[in-house]
Amino acid sequence: MEYRRFGRLGWQVSEVGYGMWGIAGGEGGWSGADDATGQEALEESIRGGCNFFDTAWIYGRGHSEELLGQLLEKHAGEQLYVATKIPPKDRKWPSTRNSRLADVFPEDHILEYTRKSLEGLGTESIDLLQFHVWEDGWADDRSWQDPIRRLKDEGVVKGVGISVNRWEPTNVLKTLDTGLVDSVQVIYNIFDQAPEDELFAACQERDIAVIARVPFDEGTLTGTLTHETTWPEDDWRSSYFVPENLHASVDHADRLKEAVPADMTMPELALRFILQHPAVSTVIPGMRSIRHVAANLGVSGAEPLSAELYAELRRHRWDRTPTAWSQ
Repeated sequence: MEYRRFGRLGWQVSEVGYGMWGIAGGEGGWSGADDATGQEALEESIRGGCNFFDTAWIYGRGHSEELLGQLLEKHAGEQLYVATKIPPKDRKWPSTRNSRLADVFPEDHILEYTRKSLEGLGTESIDLLQFHVWEDGWADDRSWQDPIRRLKDEGVVKGVGISVNRWEPTNVLKTLDTGLVDSVQVIYNIFDQAPEDELFAACQERDIAVIARVPFDEGTLTGTLTHETTWPEDDWRSSYFVPENLHASVDHADRLKEAVPADMTMPELALRFILQHPAVSTVIPGMRSIRHVAANLGVSGAEPLSAELYAELRRHRWDRTPTAWSQ
């Protein structure tokens, strides 16, 4: 495993981290999860050198944090970094320009869910506390700034991050100037290259870490989806991959398959593309089995993609705008 500096916080984090939504199950999650398999995958990730784990209270309504807490207890004394997220009080993903901070992240809500996360994780502090949605219009509002400053001053929170809304990588730039944000979590992959336009440079200039999420475009960039793929009604993907999105996503993936080298899988190519950018501190694929862990962590330390292949992948950029189903 190779490690990268996590911005001004100075942590050395595994360049392939662990996205923990998929193993949580429960309402609004991914179907097919079971705790035994998830715990085996988490243990395997530590054996493979992974030390950065990204979760959120909303993943299984606290269950993902509890699974991580059990892992932390087993590996007490090891340097494992924990990142979690405060859910929006109005339970709306994403927020919109009309969303009021008082309805989404009031001070008492920030403090309440920080406490809930501490209880679930079984820790006295949180390495990285992130806001799970964001509007840059909230940047100068002291109602989020004051409690965050207090949590940091008290040592309850070591770092603060923003998880920006899908396909809105610039909806945080003003907030970065507050000096309170240590990391930005953003969708970045072969299709979603827009963070390169402004966000990455802004983070590099301020020494702010970048967490690349959704490396496989919710499964499209695994190359396994077809126009006929379906999911159970209670699986989040059934509401995301509506026909409009599923068909377009499969078509884009099918075109990309022609560029995948014979000695490489599409998921490997997807991860290597992301890690090629120097602004990325870590990428957090979801991993629900030991097989996924072995494949994804095995990408770390690979040689950079050739200039020709990298240029070809850049031609697969797919700019999209938020819709009713994009969440």
